[in-house]
Amino acid sequence: MAAHAHESNVKRIWIVFGLLSVVTIIEVWLGIVKPDSLHLGIFLGTSWLNWIFIILTLVKAYYITWTFMHMEGEKKWFRRAVVWTAVFLIIYLVTLLLIEGDYLYETLAPLVRW
Repeated sequence: MAAHAHESNVKRIWIVFGLLSVVTIIEVWLGIVKPDSLHLGIFLGTSWLNWIFIILTLVKAYYITWTFMHMEGEKKWFRRAVVWTAVFLIIYLVTLLLIEGDYLYETLAPLVRW
């Protein structure tokens, strides 16, 4: 039986912490500043700022899954099954959110002062 060497993951954890911190700081900064060019521009039913938040959140979720669920060490078919299932589920949910949100906005716009 071969001995399995356990390497220290301290450096890796700090790199992940740094990357996730930078992405979170960018999200918080964009949420506070809300640049008009991103907030008022519309693309596929929502603002560019919302798309940036969605993409950055997906980047964080992917990196957390890849690192802390040890997906890099799994077989290719298993990684694809997990990732593609999540990708299609997220696309479906975001599409529903945008369609229903747009419907509610158009329906309630005459009644509610936004």
